[in-house]
Amino acid sequence: MSITAAMVKELRERTGSGMMECKKALVEANGDMDTAIENMRKAGLAKADKKSDRTAAEGVIGAKVSDDAKTAVMVDVNCETDFVAKGDDFVNFVDAITDVLLSNDIADIDQLLAAELASGESVDDTRRALIAKLGENITVRRFAKYNAEGGTAYYLHGSKIGVIVELAKADAELGKDIAMHVAASNPAYLNEDQVDPAAVEKEKEIFTAQALESGKPAEIVEKMITGRIKKFLGEITLVGQPFIKDDKMSVGQLLKSKDNSVVRYARFEVGEGIEKKEENFAEEVMAQVRG
Repeated sequence: MSITAAMVKELRERTGSGMMECKKALVEANGDMDTAIENMRKAGLAKADKKSDRTAAEGVIGAKVSDDAKTAVMVDVNCETDFVAKGDDFVNFVDAITDVLLSNDIADIDQLLAAELASGESVDDTRRALIAKLGENITVRRFAKYNAEGGTAYYLHGSKIGVIVELAKADAELGKDIAMHVAASNPAYLNEDQVDPAAVEKEKEIFTAQALESGKPAEIVEKMITGRIKKFLGEITLVGQPFIKDDKMSVGQLLKSKDNSVVRYARFEVGEGIEKKEENFAEEVMAQVRG
């Protein structure tokens, strides 16, 4: 059967694949469009499986809040290079996932991968098709979703850092300010109650040893230790940190002035916790020279 330019064009539009790949698929399928698409999908899945062990430490953080501000979602989707992360195909994929999270009750990654996108394809099938098209490993690494009685907010610093926040009372402006602060300052804990007592005790031992070396009276040493512990807790807790927009007040003081409180927050940063492969091009070239 003769393969026409119109047939190749239609297959390209339906699969997003290259012209030569589409023509080859149509020839092998003897011009049957559906068979060509099925064969290309099978080949794409095989390509995806082969790339699954490759490190994906670049990517995009996506976040959205529902119209009533009662629900906030955030997802971390990874790829291998920043070039792919900036492409429309990848960005649109992340955007579609946030929509699915926002409108469905999803408890874990497996459920998210099985969820159906607006296109009718599952998240995982779309992911695998993108791997075949873009030539890089792509992973849906993690997500967070808050359903609030009060209100939620989010902040994205470019596409690499994202934060969602749940407030006791709905306040879009305050929520965004808190989310922005978390993005910039990355507090380890919400408040002192969440800090491991063992960690506080360890710091206290260190501060005590340092204070005793000063040779000051016991009551002064005690005040020095108390001050150092207070400073330590202020540095690692959200409510204790100086507010980034006005360092004359703490985040806790800001919240109190608004008669509000933070219930919880989540912060994602692309690539955090992923060990990137170190490339040594000199060694690579020498290895090739040696055969």
